[in-house]
Amino acid sequence: MISSLDYPLWGLKTQGMRIRVNEKRFMMTRHEMLQRLRRTPECDVLILGGGVNGTGLLRELALQGIHAVLVDKADFSAGASSKSSRMIHGGLRYLENAEFRLVSESVLERNRLLKYAPHYVKPLKTTIPIISWLAGMIKAPLIFFGMNLKVGGRGAIIVKMGLTFYDILTCRLRQTPWNFLMGKKRSLQEIPGLREDIVCTATYWDAWISQPERLCVEMVLEACAEQPDCVALNYATAQKEGADTVRIHDDLTGESVAVKPRCVVNATGAWVDFANKTMGIESRLMGGTKGSHLVIDNAGLFNALGDRMIYYEHTDGRICITFRFMDKVIMGSTDIRVENPDDAACDDAEIDYMMQTLHGVFPKIEIKRSDIVHIFCGVRPLMSSGEGYTSKVSRSHFLAEHPVGEDRSFPVYSMVGGKLTTFRAFAEMTANRILKLLGKPRHVSTADRAYPGTAREDAHPPRLAGTLALQTLPGYTVEAIRAIAQHELVVHLSDLVRRRSVITLLGQTTEASASELATVVGDVLGWDDAKRQEEIRLALHEAQGRI
Repeated sequence: MISSLDYPLWGLKTQGMRIRVNEKRFMMTRHEMLQRLRRTPECDVLILGGGVNGTGLLRELALQGIHAVLVDKADFSAGASSKSSRMIHGGLRYLENAEFRLVSESVLERNRLLKYAPHYVKPLKTTIPIISWLAGMIKAPLIFFGMNLKVGGRGAIIVKMGLTFYDILTCRLRQTPWNFLMGKKRSLQEIPGLREDIVCTATYWDAWISQPERLCVEMVLEACAEQPDCVALNYATAQKEGADTVRIHDDLTGESVAVKPRCVVNATGAWVDFANKTMGIESRLMGGTKGSHLVIDNAGLFNALGDRMIYYEHTDGRICITFRFMDKVIMGSTDIRVENPDDAACDDAEIDYMMQTLHGVFPKIEIKRSDIVHIFCGVRPLMSSGEGYTSKVSRSHFLAEHPVGEDRSFPVYSMVGGKLTTFRAFAEMTANRILKLLGKPRHVSTADRAYPGTAREDAHPPRLAGTLALQTLPGYTVEAIRAIAQHELVVHLSDLVRRRSVITLLGQTTEASASELATVVGDVLGWDDAKRQEEIRLALHEAQGRI
């Protein structure tokens, strides 16, 4: 039996939630992983990319007994998986584009996450302010039937019709209440500061996820526990070398090892076309857009939102959201095409735009730039499209096959598109294709399988340990930080503060806290003083940047 160390998940302390970290060391050291690959270079599947699609696929394959190796050039979930709006949703606005299959799949997967990952995924009451009863009665049907028009201008009747159809699609494994309209007077009473030119509001339920980054890491840990032959390396790159060989380079130690996969899966999200080049493939599959978000500390906005997300349309037709995230508020997002996802960053014009949208929906609440405690920007892994409006580009997914050729003895499969909500379904579809290729049966279904990271109620979280800086991070003990560093594949301090916790997301990565955390983590990972200082610098750079 695996013993465990309980510790509170920071930010959820007031909800009495705790998670469990396994004391058993699932993962080999980097040196051990590379040595194992050197001794046994053959593997069934090499996965490129450690975001939610890649780690979900690793879990799927490991549960079927498949020997898979996963590598990511950065940390696990360092791309869109940790920089999304944290919505787990069915895609209400996809109905306008007649994407019924996508919406149906999305709401089913949303319901599954609510049921099987309740420690991270919670229902989210969502309210839409509406300024017209009849707007969109002509335009929406034209868009629905394929006319290339800019979306926007949805009145109460169109919204109510869409929400009712959305709720009908949600019936399978339903976990949420039905939608309703609320009049102007009551809406303004319940949501103080909301714009007063509304005619009503519409409310429905979707869901949100507190830490998709931790879910990714926990799926890696589960995979390697279920199938000990599986290997997962963050901060490692892959390059095709010869017809049947891929060389994996560990960027931390400088070591490299050649592996011989039976197939390769490119799960690098917005980087799919760039990663394909490392396999000798020229492709044009992706057409990503960047979405920037603000994390705001403003009591007036926090209190006005209450237990609901406001889902609102700006004057340009762009949909924006704002909702409480722990003791702060997250709002977003922009939707701007990018050619190279490595260049994506939030600029001043985007900040001005997002602040303008907030002022438009909450004109009576003073929100200043100084209220912004963190800014982050991610790139949506959208498929390449000729659509003129980014909002019309499908959020669906498909698997592109690059067959064996004269210079490559293994096929490459590119996971194109998708979104956080549907990662399990996409991983399942991809795993089924691979199992067929390998001639292996499916032993386990993940459709009704709980995710790792058991949660339980605890009315008395343990007293904080540590000095003043750590005590400003409610819910984390020194023992908890050590456990994360030891058991959760931490390489850099930024991994811990940004992707194993929400410390940076909530604006708590300061010089004082980073210094103290570097001491705790450094003691576990064997950092000398120079290494600690460099890790502090890198963590502060990421926390203060707009990436």
